[in-house]
This record gives sequence, structure tokens and C-alpha cells, in this order.
Amino acid sequence: MRMMTNVAWLLLIPAAIAIGWLLGRRGGEIKGGAKISRLSNTYFRGLNYLLNEQQDKALEIFLQIAEVDKETVETQFALGHLFRRRGEVDRAIRLHQNLVARTGLSEEQKTRAVLELGEDYMRAGLLDRAETLFNDLVQMGVHAPKALQQLISIYQSERDWKQAITYALKYEQITGEAMGGSIAHYYCELAEKHVHEGNLTAARDRIAAAYSSDSQCVRAGMIEGRLDLLENNDAGAIRAFERVARHDVDYLPEVLPQLMECYERRNELMRARGFLQEVIEQYSGVTPLLALTDLIERDEGAMAAQEFLAKQLLQRPSVRGEAVLLEKAVANPGDEPVETLKTLKLITDQLLVRSANYRCVNCGFGARAHHWQCPSCKHWGSVKPLLNLLGS
Repeated sequence: MRMMTNVAWLLLIPAAIAIGWLLGRRGGEIKGGAKISRLSNTYFRGLNYLLNEQQDKALEIFLQIAEVDKETVETQFALGHLFRRRGEVDRAIRLHQNLVARTGLSEEQKTRAVLELGEDYMRAGLLDRAETLFNDLVQMGVHAPKALQQLISIYQSERDWKQAITYALKYEQITGEAMGGSIAHYYCELAEKHVHEGNLTAARDRIAAAYSSDSQCVRAGMIEGRLDLLENNDAGAIRAFERVARHDVDYLPEVLPQLMECYERRNELMRARGFLQEVIEQYSGVTPLLALTDLIERDEGAMAAQEFLAKQLLQRPSVRGEAVLLEKAVANPGDEPVETLKTLKLITDQLLVRSANYRCVNCGFGARAHHWQCPSCKHWGSVKPLLNLLGS
């Protein structure tokens, strides 16, 4: 939280510097050297407070500047930003409303004032007012990218996915920034809604649209597999869930239980073994390994499964995997219990070697050895012993 606050205040410094530049520029237009000196001294005092994160004092100083030199628009913008950062949204709204109503502003300044006022409304939860302002800017074609971003954010908050899609497409067209990933999620949200309503045909249409936006959309594949299961189409579900794992293997644990049930019902266990062997090469987790171990035990017996699992765990140690191996060793002790214990000892050693014993409470950096200064965030005294299954 403290780091985020620091960043927020650093973002205000350029605005304060701009105020100082404008004051200097306007100095030649103000009669009386004493007035110029007072403004400059006051400004630098305010900037000093800002740099030292004394926001109350900085705000007081900039209010004084605004009172002395009411025509300095940048001062008003800086004040509005300060009000919003401090949570004084009502004051920010009034200030920006006055700026919007002021005559003599350039088009750029007027647009900026409208954008700032829209952000005030969003912070205050007045989304309908913010939406109207941003839509007006989009219709005028002025500063459209920022307004479009805010509109997309509003429609996401309101779960108005159709509007979010419309404005995301406009944003992509104007900026050239790819929005396909986000748009695919919006279509998936609509698909989830149709599934909940029992309209599976409409849901499939939305899934097709999601794939059109992002051909490797994992979420679309997961919903498609669920739709196939609802329609008792195990073959389709297998294709969908396998595609999910191939697009992003990290999501394999999310679909594997249902996928294995489909293989079982269709009596396609050889296909299952081939697929699991394929993903084990890419996925370092233990979930597919344990599923393949179960299939080997079914086809080749308990000892073969135990030997396979032990060999794999020496290469990719896992507490969960070791627990399963221990369970199988107890159920089927075999002729060489000492060898089994040696294997378990080696797996445990691997787990201890690879585990972090310390973690930085400030940034989450993990380390085997203790550091008084975190190597990652450079914070002092934040690296502490890690209390977990393998720690102290």
C-alpha cells in the first residue's frame, strides 16, 4: 500500500513542475516584483511538501496559489488531482465542473477537464454521469482513446458485455492495440449467462464469437467442453478439453477430472495414456502424473505403477506425489522395502533442496539462505523464515 501511495505522489510531481513553469512564464505579465517573488517562493514550498509526501501542507500551498492566480488552469488541474487522490471527490467534482464551464479554455484543456470530471464521477460511483461525458467525447472524436478506455471500464463494472464489446472494437480500431483477448472474455461472459438460462444454442454462438476474437481462448474451450457434457457428447468434450490443455497447459488441472471421466465412459484409456504422456512433457505439476500412474496400475499392476511414480518423482519431486507413493508402498510393500525407503528419502532430499526457507514479507521474494536486505526489493529486515511443510 505504501509503495502504491509513493507512486501516486510521484505522478503528481510533473503537474507541480508544470505549475512552476507556468508561474515563471506568467511572471513577465504580472506587475510588481514582490508578487512574482511571493508566487515563486510559495510554489517551491508546495513542491517541497509534495516531494516529502506532506500532502496536507502541499494542498494548502496550492490552494493559496490558486487563490492568488485564479487564471492558472494547470493549478486547478493539480488541485483536482490532489482532491481525488485524497478521497475528496465532491471538491474535485466542483472544481472540474467549474473548469468545464469556464470560457476561454483551449479545446485540449476543455477535453482534459471533461475527462477529469468523468474520472471524478467514476470515483464517486456516478457511472451514468461518467458514461454520458465519455460518450460525448467519443461522439466528438476528441481524445477518444482515453474516453473509450473509461467506457470499457464502466461497462465491465456494469456487466454490460455487449457494450464492452462494441467499445473495445472501437478502441482497437482507433489505437491499433489488440483487444481480442478481452473481447473473447466478454463473449464468454455472455455464453455463461446463456448456459445459466438454459439457452445452449445461444451459448455456442457466443463461444464461436470468442474463438473468432481469440483462437486460443482457454475459457471458451472450457465452456465448450461443459456444453458438450450437458448434451452427453463425450467425444466433443474430449476434443474441447484436450484443446484447452494444448493451448495453455497450466489449466490442465481444471479440466482433467472431467476429461478422465469422458475417456472412461468412451473406453478410450489408451488415448488417455497417450495424451497424459504428451502433457507430462510440458507440465511440471503432479496432477497428470498421478492420473497416468492410476492408468498404469490398472493395466500393468501396482508394482509397475509404483516404480513408474518413484522414477518420475525423482525428476519432479512433489509432496502430494510422495504421499501417493508412500500410500502405494504401504498397500503393496513388495520384496524390497529398504529400496522403497531409499527412494522416498531421495525424493524428500530433492524437495528440501528446491524449497525456499525464507520469504520477503514486502515483495514475496523466496530464498534458500537468509538476507538482511532483500535481493529483489532492497528492503531491509523483511526476509524472514518461511513456516510451511518444509520450513522451520
